Amino acid sequence: MCGTCGCSDPANAVTLTDPDSGEQSLLRQGAIAGGAEGHHHHHHHEHGHHDHDHGHDHDVPHVHGPNGEVVTLEQAVLAKNDQIALRNRGWFEGRGVLALNLVSSPGAGKTTLLERTIRELAGRVEIAVIEGDQMTAKDAERIRAAGARAIQINTGAGCHLEADMVAEAVRKLDPAPGSILMIENVGNLVCPAMFDLGERMKVAVISTTEGEDKPLKYPHMFRAAEVVIINKLDLAPHVDFDQELCRANIREVNPDARLFALSARSGEGLEDWLDFLAGEGRAASLREGA
Repeated sequence: MCGTCGCSDPANAVTLTDPDSGEQSLLRQGAIAGGAEGHHHHHHHEHGHHDHDHGHDHDVPHVHGPNGEVVTLEQAVLAKNDQIALRNRGWFEGRGVLALNLVSSPGAGKTTLLERTIRELAGRVEIAVIEGDQMTAKDAERIRAAGARAIQINTGAGCHLEADMVAEAVRKLDPAPGSILMIENVGNLVCPAMFDLGERMKVAVISTTEGEDKPLKYPHMFRAAEVVIINKLDLAPHVDFDQELCRANIREVNPDARLFALSARSGEGLEDWLDFLAGEGRAASLREGA
């Protein structure tokens, strides 16, 4: 939604790559706007990581205030995204697919957690993965090596996934009824909080190496997450991490969040997360799809 996201670059392309076949297709050309073709919009807003005012004309609706000022309807961008997300959600619920939107800052360990989860749940539940990154298909290749089907979305300069990207990826990936779909969003604790993908819930991952204050610095993301995972417990003694303070900060922002503390590498605390996925979480999705 700005120069940082790639909105203002008409050359920015969003692509979809199947790591099995190597086939690559173009999803959008210069579009990071809730599915709006050509990414036409003009607005000024604050995201926390970038303040800006585009100086070019776009087509998102505007209204004129009583003094003649132009008020940009940024909600139109999100509204279009939400319409597609609603269709995605209906598709998931109709098939009992547990769709999770994994969000975190870069390096929190989402992909490593997915690899470990896929291996540990092999034979118990089928998992498919949508990988979101600005460039490369490396994470999708890692997921495929771990034993799950995966598809890669590259957002170019974009810093988040959107519902129409997920819709196209789901069409090609076609997750099985009763399965789990993991959507690994682009590493970013700001913009992904704004965009509903149709998921059952957002899962925020924070690592011990990031410090205890991230939930307070990025409250919108942690407030939007139903589940929060504290990852890299194996490193906690080496980085002076206070787990109780981190939990308190999460609770301050989101008292209802379900918390898991674990190490994707060592396996410490992993069983509770696995039981949630294969048991309670999946059962809820199957009931919704019945």
